[in-house]
Amino acid sequence: MTQLKNAVDPFGEVNVYPAGGGRVRVVATILMEPHKEGAQTGIALDGSGSMAKLYGVDDGSRVLSPIFGGPKKLHNDITPVAQQLCAYLARKIDSDGGPTCIYWAVGPGAGATEIVGDLTADQAEKHVFGPPREFGTGTQLLPAVKYFVERFKDAPWGFYVFITDGELHDLDAVLDYSKRLARDVSAGRRNPLKFVLIGIGTSVNEAQMTELDDLDSGVDVDLWDHKLAAEMRVLQEIFAEVVDKNSRVADNGRILDAQGRVVRDYSDSGLPAYLEFEMPAGDSFTLEVNGQRVNQPLREGAPTLTAIPVAPPPIPAPPPMPPVPPVQAVPKWQAPPPPPVPPAPPMPPIPVAQTPPAAPPPPAPPKPAEPQVPTALPAAMEDDDNALWRGIELEFGKEGAKADGEEADVNLEEQKDEE
Repeated sequence: MTQLKNAVDPFGEVNVYPAGGGRVRVVATILMEPHKEGAQTGIALDGSGSMAKLYGVDDGSRVLSPIFGGPKKLHNDITPVAQQLCAYLARKIDSDGGPTCIYWAVGPGAGATEIVGDLTADQAEKHVFGPPREFGTGTQLLPAVKYFVERFKDAPWGFYVFITDGELHDLDAVLDYSKRLARDVSAGRRNPLKFVLIGIGTSVNEAQMTELDDLDSGVDVDLWDHKLAAEMRVLQEIFAEVVDKNSRVADNGRILDAQGRVVRDYSDSGLPAYLEFEMPAGDSFTLEVNGQRVNQPLREGAPTLTAIPVAPPPIPAPPPMPPVPPVQAVPKWQAPPPPPVPPAPPMPPIPVAQTPPAAPPPPAPPKPAEPQVPTALPAAMEDDDNALWRGIELEFGKEGAKADGEEADVNLEEQKDEE
């Protein structure tokens, strides 16, 4: 069996098994967070002496003369890892909101544990995970495993992370204990649980971690998984093997081999989070889901293709329109045709009007002479007081004119009655 290191999104883990006849069996999981009621979680930090530098402790190997600037300060690489893991478990998984944190492989013989406590997410993000009170003289993992198994034996589900930098000194004892524990889980004598071993630093013995991960207990219970901190893409990778085989992540999907042939079609059942299929041996397979294609290499070093959108199927041409039935003629007895309209008689030609010669304009009527008002009286009239009025022609109406409420001086009507 080969567990691929270069699993691409959305895969959490991809394992390849030879199947014979030029074929392989692939078991892959789609990464997702578990949601289990009553879950208990824990984080165990390696407290052996080899971890001193990772905790930022000077072990004497970097002592320099003052002329070279004094001893070089070391960096605590464990604190940020423990802070993020603990806070993540507290917020997402732990039913009590407080994962249990311990140091393991501490004290003489490295067989003891040191309890840090149950930390909430806020507490974990502020806590400095410094070195244990006493570094261990070896790396004994089994005491830490037993601590979680026995403390949370009644938990519906347990999830525990172990961080180490090197080689386990009690691997055989851990393997033997894990086989018995897996059989108890399979038989229902205890509730299920999961262990994840995370290697940090450059001295990790990955061969030991793989052996523990591939443990064959004789039952269908996979207790262990392992990760390298330097290769983790996201924190959710610690759940790569924590998959419910009955969960569905999409309504449909397909698996294609390297030649583009369909290997598995999940159109009817929905795409599960746990994928298992056989296919011809090749360089890769492709997951087609939600309009995209994700290419997953099946060997280390093979090029990885980015997600390629799936071209939508061509839109079928609309069906031809049914022929329009011909319009039926209306029988004559139902609608007699209207009588023909006789053509209009031709219009007579319009004679061109002759413009008569312009008549000479009539002579203007003579302007009546304006009465001449003498400016001076003849000598014969100078002694006549009425001489001036006699020269003015007066007109009178039937009614005497009135002005300002006074009677007119002359009224012919009254004079006529008096006569």
